[in-house]
Amino acid sequence: MKNTILALLFIATACVQAQDFQGMAVYQSKTSTSEMMKNFGGSGRDITPEQMKNFENRMKKMFEKTFVLNFDKSASIYKEEEKLDAPGQNGSGGRMMSSMMGGGGTQYKDVKGKTYAVDKEFFGKEFLIKDSLPSYKWQMSSESKKIGEYTCYKATAIIATEASDFRNFRMRDTNKEKEQKTKDSTAANKKTNFMDGIEQIKDKTITAWYAPEIPINQGPDKYWGLPGLILEVNDGTTIILCSKLALNVKEKADIKEPKTGKVVTQKEYDDTVIKKTQEMREMYRGRSGSGR
Repeated sequence: MKNTILALLFIATACVQAQDFQGMAVYQSKTSTSEMMKNFGGSGRDITPEQMKNFENRMKKMFEKTFVLNFDKSASIYKEEEKLDAPGQNGSGGRMMSSMMGGGGTQYKDVKGKTYAVDKEFFGKEFLIKDSLPSYKWQMSSESKKIGEYTCYKATAIIATEASDFRNFRMRDTNKEKEQKTKDSTAANKKTNFMDGIEQIKDKTITAWYAPEIPINQGPDKYWGLPGLILEVNDGTTIILCSKLALNVKEKADIKEPKTGKVVTQKEYDDTVIKKTQEMREMYRGRSGSGR
């Protein structure tokens, strides 16, 4: 049995090292709406249980997505599978919401050069985010499980979150807020903005499962850096799971860095999203006030 496993690993490695090697993996992404609601204070006082259930069902459909990862020995393209919009759905609004929830665009990863690029649309403007890949400090484990036909091993890491992904936000601690307002006598005279009531979750623990039988330093989204293709990632809110895998595919994908959009760093894009969201919040508050 041991000799058989070693032979299979040798064959897999030989296939990967082939000059024209390319593979394709399909991932299903699901985000727990109940966890998101906890972060934002539950159901709220003005929402009935039935309304909350309908809202969660709509959110669930929005966050159930399919992505395709095309990869070779050193680079990959990760993109949401294209599908027709539902009747009455605003395509542009859907793309913007996808961007605010961590998706959208074509993501290129160069694991050899340790860089990534992703094109995103936000409020009708095209951006091209170019930056260094996150450096994950993986904690390896001997724990294993089967994903499809592959034996996968567990690895965990603590990662910094992105401010442009609104899944990384939660309501502030109200007790701490009250204490702060008591200490600051001028707080009542200050103009509140969008970010006053919420805060960013600065970091989170992710759990990844990788397959050493596929010796590729790749994974879904920005995840990489393990001695095998990552087939599953769980960050506590979102689970990304590989549902289909093909190696040495005959139809080669065009694995190239996207070129369209204003070039910005990840931080510059995050700052743009936060600023624009604040502007929209202030505009909405102004309209509400004028109607009183």
